Amino acid sequence: MPTRLPLVRRRCHRCESERFRASGRFRVNAHHKLIDAWLLALCTVCEETAKLTVLERANVRSIQPELLDRLHNNDPGLIAELLQDSAVQRRNRITLDWDGAWRLDTGGSDHLDHEAIDVSVRFAARIPVRPVRLIAEGCGLSRGEVERLLVAGKLVSAVRLNGKLSGAFTFTLKR
Repeated sequence: MPTRLPLVRRRCHRCESERFRASGRFRVNAHHKLIDAWLLALCTVCEETAKLTVLERANVRSIQPELLDRLHNNDPGLIAELLQDSAVQRRNRITLDWDGAWRLDTGGSDHLDHEAIDVSVRFAARIPVRPVRLIAEGCGLSRGEVERLLVAGKLVSAVRLNGKLSGAFTFTLKR
């Protein structure tokens, strides 16, 4: 589950920091029939403001009225959507830092005593996480132990557990 918005990886021009946080505000500027819109982000060290381009010289008629309302109202849901939008990330040459931006809800640890457990993982938001890290945290194991279980065939899944995933998956852990 997400706990906060991810940090934006981008170099600060003032202090050389590489992390920005979304300020929660948009700036919308109109030029006759054209609109520019930016998501404002603040450096985590010096509070310098950076503008992440959302719309650039877009014709007013081509923009959905609800999107314009969400921009004007600084909609937090829109901020989360835009940060995860690959087109916005490419346009602004940014990546996201998800460290500390999510938590794992396991529903208790009484299931760890069984000989074999079948686990279904669901994401409340599209957060790219390494399954090995999730399994280690959820089962109280080190990542090395999880890797050894994977190699020994005691950790089985239909998906590759070594990369990053942001969609639901299942696995079986045999002790």
